[in-house]
Amino acid sequence: MRFGLFIPQGWRLDLVGVAPEDQWRTMKQLALHADTHRWDSLWVYDHFHTVPAPTEEATHEAWTLMSAFAAVTDSVRLGQMCTAMSYRNPAYLAKVASTVDLVSGGRVEMGIGGGWYEHEWRAYGYGFPSAKVRLGRLDEGVQIMKQAWTTGSATLDGEYYQVDGAIVRPLPLQDGGIPLWIAGGGEKVTLKIAAKYANYTNFDGTPEAFAHKSEVLREHCAQVGTDFDRIVRSANYNVAIGTTEREVEQRLQDLVARQVPYVGEEAAQAQLAAYRGLPGVGTPEQIAENLLALKEQGLGYGIFYFPEAAYDTSGIELFESKVMPVVR
Repeated sequence: MRFGLFIPQGWRLDLVGVAPEDQWRTMKQLALHADTHRWDSLWVYDHFHTVPAPTEEATHEAWTLMSAFAAVTDSVRLGQMCTAMSYRNPAYLAKVASTVDLVSGGRVEMGIGGGWYEHEWRAYGYGFPSAKVRLGRLDEGVQIMKQAWTTGSATLDGEYYQVDGAIVRPLPLQDGGIPLWIAGGGEKVTLKIAAKYANYTNFDGTPEAFAHKSEVLREHCAQVGTDFDRIVRSANYNVAIGTTEREVEQRLQDLVARQVPYVGEEAAQAQLAAYRGLPGVGTPEQIAENLLALKEQGLGYGIFYFPEAAYDTSGIELFESKVMPVVR
């Protein structure tokens, strides 16, 4: 099993209290930590407005960060979970990603999905088309990117995108182009797109849902003629770790306390539903047991989010010393 680390970029109100002039330094230090502490990859989100509610707090742009991380790290791989296809023309996105791949020495992962955060869509002037349109764009955009990264140009007269000999040079340094992570668990469309094109999937990582989505993916692979075992299945996990359950609870309460001034008590408390009872929450022994069980189900890659990372790396260090060696 491989391990990815989310870098706080503000989207989840995880840089509040850090002065703007210190935010890049904070992110860079965590990226350098990931680069030297056995993490396989580092990740950011592709969003413009904060959650659980839009605020005036900073949310740093994903692909700008990709380029910056590429320049300051040496070996860790670089991903976004996940880029929203409709936020950038796919030929342009292919060009951006190829350039970052060159800067990084061939370390980029392309997390890609249909997008969902309606507030930022409308605020940025993208409208908010139906799921059918968003996923149709995802399918066509992935075709454009794969073509661009393998041939150096792209042509498609699609329903949603039209490109005619778009030159995308330099090619990525990675043979076969940049690995594609198709993110989302939609059973009729998204997982079928994943079966056709993905090197990796990313969907619900709770045991029952992971097992179910895996079987749906397997069925789509059989229908389109893809080797199911060739696709690495991944999931994202929010982490609250402590040597005792009391320490775990304190981390959760600290998360709430940081968010209350920005979104209010009710919204801040609601965030705990994404932690309590889930695989990334508990003592090292409990988390390792959860992940080993998921590994048995076929989980090949976990991407882990530590909400306190900008302020306190002790949780990351405990996870590195007590969970990763057991599960890896």
